[in-house]
Amino acid sequence: MLIAPEYDAQDEPEEQTWQAEALCATGGAGLTALFFSEELQDIAAAKRLCADCPVLVPCLEGAMARREPWGVWGGQLFLNGKILASKRRRGRPPKVARPEDQLPDIPIPEHLRSA
Repeated sequence: MLIAPEYDAQDEPEEQTWQAEALCATGGAGLTALFFSEELQDIAAAKRLCADCPVLVPCLEGAMARREPWGVWGGQLFLNGKILASKRRRGRPPKVARPEDQLPDIPIPEHLRSA
């Protein structure tokens, strides 16, 4: 008979402990599509969720260190391991910007701006 080792929170990697506190972790797999969508409305919703998240900074630090290939991480939109300053719909841009296409501006913490 195998006996499972006793769980100790100190054995858990630091990355997993902050991830448990992330607001995106509360939605289960249903939020994954939101954070990895090409639709501006989904990206905006993901960024708004990140804006209120208590672990925004470690999430963004980890994404930058891993050079995440794409998605919303720590309130920023990544593509090919870099933060995108802006994103627009496919095709010709409209003469008058649509309000629903405006992405929330979440500031990058000072210590991460030069990275």
